Amino acid sequence: MPRVSDRQRIAQDIRDKIASGEYAPGDKLPSLREMTTHYGVSAEPVRSALLILQAEGLTEGHQGKGTYVSDPK
Repeated sequence: MPRVSDRQRIAQDIRDKIASGEYAPGDKLPSLREMTTHYGVSAEPVRSALLILQAEGLTEGHQGKGTYVSDPK
């Protein structure tokens, strides 16, 4: 079984939390620092995961304010 990259693992975990309602539309995601600690990784995979989720339309980043769960269209 191929090893899942950190960014894919993090993106999937956040996807699952959004799907389960743990993170609701409009909720602010934890800070980069909180996520690096939680997932035990450097900032880079967390940033990559957040970019994946933004590209999928699940989250939106607001410069200087953080990343928020998107309202489903």
